[in-house]
Amino acid sequence: MLFDSITQAQNFIEVFVDVYALTLVLYILASWLRLPYSLNPVQRFLYEVCDPYLRLWRRILPLSFGPMDFTPIVAIFALVFIGQAAVWVVGQFH
Repeated sequence: MLFDSITQAQNFIEVFVDVYALTLVLYILASWLRLPYSLNPVQRFLYEVCDPYLRLWRRILPLSFGPMDFTPIVAIFALVFIGQAAVWVVGQFH
């Protein structure tokens, strides 16, 4: 029973990290493209979901060089690393 709960928690963390990383990639792509007006709610959703996390990284590591902002790349790597660390920590309970 406990093993199932730990496995489910690990799976949740992995899926959450994967979905949020994909959301960040979509945010990056949407910021490069001019989307049609019908997709404006999607772009606004991506902004509202991703921007608070990215703002945190922009305050810690301002990685803008001219028009290029490398903060989302660092944020994705950090998200994956923290997610793997969390899965490992949860796995230590069984």
